[in-house]
Amino acid sequence: MNHTVHIAIQIVPITDKPHYAIIDKAIEVIDRSGVSYKVGAMETVMQGDYDTLMRVAKEAQQACLEAGADEVAVTLKVHGRKHGNVSWDEKGIDRGR
Repeated sequence: MNHTVHIAIQIVPITDKPHYAIIDKAIEVIDRSGVSYKVGAMETVMQGDYDTLMRVAKEAQQACLEAGADEVAVTLKVHGRKHGNVSWDEKGIDRGR
């Protein structure tokens, strides 16, 4: 995919430790990456080029493991186009970060 896409990521830590602190580590990775993103109640949606976003998704998963998760269950959703970019504006979504 050569255009801007949206990738939604949901990471569910499997551990007996508090989940939110672990999930926050994933969001920190996304924030530091510099990609545009929006945190929702059930997933975080990122906007950018496919390869960059997949790299960030991998790093976010690793951050959760390093923060104490024994395992992670991850759901990814990709919205891409053959011709043209996917954008926050067309969906009526505030840009987020």
